[in-house]
Amino acid sequence: MDNLALAGHSRGGKTAFALALGRTEQKPPKKKARSVSDIVVDATQPSKFKAVIGVDPVAGSSPSNCPPPQILEYIPRCFNMSIPVAVIGTGYGNQSIGFLLPPCAPDGVNHVEFFNESKPPASYFLAKDYGHCDMLDEWYANIISYICKSGTGPRDLMRKSVGGIVVAVLKSYLGGSEDDLNAIVDHPATAPITLDPVIYVKE
Repeated sequence: MDNLALAGHSRGGKTAFALALGRTEQKPPKKKARSVSDIVVDATQPSKFKAVIGVDPVAGSSPSNCPPPQILEYIPRCFNMSIPVAVIGTGYGNQSIGFLLPPCAPDGVNHVEFFNESKPPASYFLAKDYGHCDMLDEWYANIISYICKSGTGPRDLMRKSVGGIVVAVLKSYLGGSEDDLNAIVDHPATAPITLDPVIYVKE
């Protein structure tokens, strides 16, 4: 297969990045990497993937509590891969619903860090008015809303927007047509939800 991309939501987003990076170790490293040269990845073979998409990816419950494989190094543009990256984040994912329940996408381990550590070309879309699970099927999102804070907008519009972004990214990097991706980046207001900010770093 020549056109193969990786995508995942939440911890599945972390898994997608882990596969793209070749980080499949099951034991955490003995010490934290301090520089880009300290980061060890399995790069014995070129990547089989053409793109990776993280939908509100989450690496763990906190920077000090991330189960293996270790992904985040907190060094800008340190991900050792040359394939395009797209990250979709949520504005409510880092907020707690209360009742001593932690956020489902806490600061320090969420979409912000995944984008910051990605090399160009990398695109970033923040669904400002939505929560971590608002793009899921309605019945499941309703159940999860008791654990993860939900946003204020209609979920069907969130699902359409996430689907549209994913299709635009795949058409750009697997199909060779950047028109749809450029349209979203240049005119975010065309989306049915508020995307703010939208960032596209090409090089």
